[in-house]
Amino acid sequence: MGGCLSVSMSCDQMVNQVSKWLCLKGSYIHNLAENLVSLEKAMGELKAKRDDVQGRIQREEFTGHRQRLAQVQVWLTRILDIENQYNDLLSTSKIELERLCMCGFCSKNLKLSYLYGKRVILVLREVERLISQGEFDVVTEATPIPEVEELPTHPTIVGQETTLERVWNRLLKDTVGIVGLHGMGGVGKTTLLTQINNKFSKTGEGFDIVIWVEVSRNASVRKIQESIAEKLGLVGKEWDEKNEKERALDIHNVLRRKKFVLLLDDIWEKVNLYAVGVPYPSMENGCKVVFTTRSHDVCGRMGVNDPIEVACLDPDKAWDLFKKKVGENTLESHTEIPKLARQVADRCRGLPLALNVIGETMACKNTVQEWHLALDDLNSSAQEFSGMEDEILPILKYSYDNLKGEQAKSCFLYCSLLTRRFKKETLIEYWICEGFIDEKEGRERALKLGYAILGTLVRASLLEEDEYAPYLRLHDVVRDMGVWIASDLGKHKERCIVQTDIGLREMPKVKKWKDVRKMSLMGTSIEKISESPNCPELTTLLLEWNTRLTTICGDFFWSMPRLLVLDLSWCGYLNGLPEQISRLSSLRCLDLSETQINRLPDGFQELKMLIHLNLEHTKVVSCDGISNLSRLRTLKLLGSEVWLDMSLMKELQLLEHLEYVSINMFSSLVGKLLLYDPRVGSCIQQINTVDRPEEESVEVFVLPAMDTLRRINIWNCGGREIEVVEKTPLNKSPTSPLCFSNLSHVQIGECDGLKDLTWLLFAPNLTSLYVLQSKQLEEIISKDKAASVLEKKDTLVPFNNLTDLHLADLPELKSIFWSALPFPRLKSFGVFECLKLRKLPLDSKSILKVEEFEFYCKEEEWMQGIEWKDEATRNRFLPSFKRHPNR
Repeated sequence: MGGCLSVSMSCDQMVNQVSKWLCLKGSYIHNLAENLVSLEKAMGELKAKRDDVQGRIQREEFTGHRQRLAQVQVWLTRILDIENQYNDLLSTSKIELERLCMCGFCSKNLKLSYLYGKRVILVLREVERLISQGEFDVVTEATPIPEVEELPTHPTIVGQETTLERVWNRLLKDTVGIVGLHGMGGVGKTTLLTQINNKFSKTGEGFDIVIWVEVSRNASVRKIQESIAEKLGLVGKEWDEKNEKERALDIHNVLRRKKFVLLLDDIWEKVNLYAVGVPYPSMENGCKVVFTTRSHDVCGRMGVNDPIEVACLDPDKAWDLFKKKVGENTLESHTEIPKLARQVADRCRGLPLALNVIGETMACKNTVQEWHLALDDLNSSAQEFSGMEDEILPILKYSYDNLKGEQAKSCFLYCSLLTRRFKKETLIEYWICEGFIDEKEGRERALKLGYAILGTLVRASLLEEDEYAPYLRLHDVVRDMGVWIASDLGKHKERCIVQTDIGLREMPKVKKWKDVRKMSLMGTSIEKISESPNCPELTTLLLEWNTRLTTICGDFFWSMPRLLVLDLSWCGYLNGLPEQISRLSSLRCLDLSETQINRLPDGFQELKMLIHLNLEHTKVVSCDGISNLSRLRTLKLLGSEVWLDMSLMKELQLLEHLEYVSINMFSSLVGKLLLYDPRVGSCIQQINTVDRPEEESVEVFVLPAMDTLRRINIWNCGGREIEVVEKTPLNKSPTSPLCFSNLSHVQIGECDGLKDLTWLLFAPNLTSLYVLQSKQLEEIISKDKAASVLEKKDTLVPFNNLTDLHLADLPELKSIFWSALPFPRLKSFGVFECLKLRKLPLDSKSILKVEEFEFYCKEEEWMQGIEWKDEATRNRFLPSFKRHPNR
């Protein structure tokens, strides 16, 4: 049948298809109740599975290092959508069921019941499909590497905002790759580094990633690699099986493509960046490394020659921090408490760790008695104060533990006996006498080793440099730590007794004198010592600066057989010692300087082990019998009433171990006595010389060249000029013009015949020069006289090591030097009543760090009349001028 479509289907087939269709559609209606029950059950199962998966996700995402997989998130989103559909169906289910009739085989509205029943079936199938898809072996993955993770810290860093800004500014300089922060334990280095980390989280500054690594003591390359790898997402089974070189290669391959910042907190030794795998920072890659350490040495080893010191807070900032910790309620609970609180805060000496811990401890102390007790405990036995032994001292002890060798540790613990500020050379002499430093190779060698140990302790942040070079400072809390260690971590508290600067009026009550090994009662107010203790183990007794002490009974020294060091210096009212001092058979150091003692005690000749005797600035008039102290190496008589004459010189000749003498000499005898015995003459390193009142003045004051001379004071030398004799047995290099190569301090006063001091060219290492009240002095260095010296040594630059220059009451002085000089180390320059001095040897480049330079004068009119080399020089130095009110 052309053109016609023919469809052939049997009648039975048609009936069968229609029946299936009617059955399916009919089930939407007559099975509705059953389908709703199935849907509710399936939905409950899906929700339970969803809750299990969400619980796993929340636990794994908690730390922020992992995030949910995308497929899991899609599954959860679909559940949320289907849950909404289910809730919508559920909300109308009652109405739909009521619409059914004929036992559910029919509906009052077939179309609506049909559509609703169909939706139920579709949702049920989707729910069942989601249940089957919800079997996840893994639900999260590692998060992508963030640029920087913000770290928890205090909202403010009280008193160190300036340091933070300084570090930040240096860090952002293109020419700076590595920045080092150093300072003592507990000073706030980690807090500063955390602030730097968090500052990157706010500013970014174009870096791809900021990595924080807490290094701490005994950290290995592997441990540092693990911290970096965790940040870079390199962790896993394969990573764990790699060796250090393979790990370094992996780290390097990631970081070389990134502009990174690496923050290393608390390093104790050099971190080899190459071994770790960290590309070295450079201008080309723009990367940065910042580290904190307690050791200045580590800064040098890391290639940082100008590290930033994180110092303790100044008193006002320290008080601000302490007040915040204590709280206003406590401070206002009694009118006396703020004053006492200030004293407690001062005891912390600006150390943030101590201010925080002690401030928190005192936060609830509302009575005056509690604050008085706290102050007493901190001054007398700080380790017993709450929080000290648990939170403060152990942290500081890490610096002590990190010292290499028992010698440095013993020397540091000895420092804890001293007051806050002490002289370097005095401490080294104690160390020598205690046996910490061997003296057999000579005093000079021992001193060099002592200074090296001091340098180690300073660079380890256990000691601090003082503004006055011969001195060092010891932080009170660091001293508390030293005493704590010396007493076996507080277990044997009477082993080391230190009660200094606390107004003590009598000897402390000691239960077991036989246990005492070291005792320091410096700076107390004891007036009389009448005890007779049994001290078989005592080796050190320091009574310096007991300004009220007048009497020491003989029995006090009766049982101290091992005493090595006895210091009674600066006991201004002490005018004698009992003869029982002769029982100190082991004594090696006796310091009586700055006392009223007018003679050596009876029996002093029995002190056969004595190697160090200091009588400077005493009233002692004679040292007869000093030759009996056969082991004596150091004899200090400067400023006493003892004057070197031929009799004393002959006694000194008998002291075969003598190495150092400070002495008073009459001007006319200087050349004669120094050259009488070259061995003894070379021992004389400090000289105070004046004219004898009864002597007639001669034209020349003869000063033999001696390369051992360190300090000379020339007073009242009459109308004489100073003539240096270069070729002497005391000058080991007679052909060299530098014949006073070790002379560092010169004081000249009331020498009216002097015209110039050109001989100072022979002292290239001069550090301080004071010239006073010399009426005829016209030049410091004469150009005419200097010509012959400078011809021999054309590279000689005068005053290259000078730190202090003071000129006063020199009415004829016109010139210091005829041209501008470099003064790379000059810190203090004072000019008083030198009205004819108009030109100074300065130009705009003379002082490198002009911000550390101070220029003192009295007359503002003189200052205005200075003839500067140029305007640049004037502008550079005028801000440094200070009026000195006491001149």
